[in-house]
Amino acid sequence: MSKTTRTRSKTRLSRALGIALTPKAAKYLEKRPYAPGEHGRTKKKADSDYAVRLREKQRLRAQYGIREAQLRKTFQEAKRAEGLTGENLVELLEMRLDAVVLRAGFARTIAQARQMVVHRHILVNGERVDRPSFRVKPGQLVHVHAKSEGAEPFQVAAAGGHVDVLPPVPGYLDVQLDKLHATLVRRPKRAEVPVTCEVQLVVEYYAAR
Repeated sequence: MSKTTRTRSKTRLSRALGIALTPKAAKYLEKRPYAPGEHGRTKKKADSDYAVRLREKQRLRAQYGIREAQLRKTFQEAKRAEGLTGENLVELLEMRLDAVVLRAGFARTIAQARQMVVHRHILVNGERVDRPSFRVKPGQLVHVHAKSEGAEPFQVAAAGGHVDVLPPVPGYLDVQLDKLHATLVRRPKRAEVPVTCEVQLVVEYYAAR
């Protein structure tokens, strides 16, 4: 799939879900704040409860760029943990290595963050990690490999090139962007996580399965 095709696909998905999955999609949504297709502007009948829950689950999945099996597995872990399942779910997803790379401002999109991890540019406490799903623990340092720092994407990031399109760095991260260093200082709290999702609807979706 070409880069142009991927961009169109993300934009179309963003319009379908009503959320911006990339900076380019955000611009499209400003101009076309309706679903794609010939019926996108027409008023539709109210969605069923199932459709509303499914859409919210798809929203969450799309924002982290993960497969259904990964989301379901994380949901089961969140369900076993103490506290509210929905909040636990988002907090666990937010501790994924690719999510930390994105929130820190090293990448412009979750897809780019995942690519950086897979291509072994990212280290955790000095050790290369190539699994985007790696769970970062509080106190661990996420940083870019010294040999990768000179690459253009990281030079752009270190200069603050993504600051204008990303949410502010959340309080659970301590970031030194010029050094491409980010430390997870504590477990995230749902209220701080910059994702658009009614997590209770996701819980209800899986509870009904």
